[in-house]
Amino acid sequence: MLIVALGCADARAEVSKPVFPLLFDARERIASPDLTGLKRLRFLTTVDFPPFNFIDASGKLSGFHIDLAREICRVLAIEDRCQIQAVPFDELQSALDRSEGEAVIAGLSVQPELRQKYAFSRPFMRLPARFATAATITSLKDLSGQPVGVVASTVHEAMAKVFFPDLWLTPFPDRAAMLKALADGSLKAAFADGVQLSFWVDGAEAKGCCRLLDGAYFSQRFLGEGLTVMTRKADPLLNQAIDHALLDLSRSGRLEELYLRYFPNGIY
Repeated sequence: MLIVALGCADARAEVSKPVFPLLFDARERIASPDLTGLKRLRFLTTVDFPPFNFIDASGKLSGFHIDLAREICRVLAIEDRCQIQAVPFDELQSALDRSEGEAVIAGLSVQPELRQKYAFSRPFMRLPARFATAATITSLKDLSGQPVGVVASTVHEAMAKVFFPDLWLTPFPDRAAMLKALADGSLKAAFADGVQLSFWVDGAEAKGCCRLLDGAYFSQRFLGEGLTVMTRKADPLLNQAIDHALLDLSRSGRLEELYLRYFPNGIY
């Protein structure tokens, strides 16, 4: 287990502009509860979900989630009581159940069965689907009659069939095969996770072939609610406190600053 102290340091497409989406209403208020009885706040995460949580070149636990946990503690003025602990992904729930931590911040998908057992904060980031296309493609109209890659039996394939019924969808067995076909020109576009595609188009494997087509697509039905913090249902004040901190970070612009730090090219 790696522990780092935080005391220091329905089916319609919604197309967003290339900015960080606001997830809280401007008039919304969430009271900050009294946390004097909270002995400590230990965030549980993993080390294998870059750029959200990973081990950096110096061997330190780093990432968007790590900095966000630090900022939540700062807003709540409990930095001296905060830690973050890295455990294997399949041990996150059991570690929370055994009170080895108070909150999970690791990209867990909010599933109905989890909601029956745990509480979740408001989403702090929505993960979009995007099109990566050949440089010659400038709009969805250009994809008419062109093969568009999707990974077979994934939520993105199911989403593409509903959102874009007129596109010529070409399923691939895995993401690597799809992106290889896009890079070598046998595909004109691929529809997949926007985070992964944003890094791929700027990476060596893309060979400068491609770009992200304007427009980020969201669907709670297919892509879920977004990234949240999971807590025990027995800790409603902690869940409220985290929501208060997320609202503060969103309203102050600090949440967007963290987003731009780890996603400088944007995912929206």
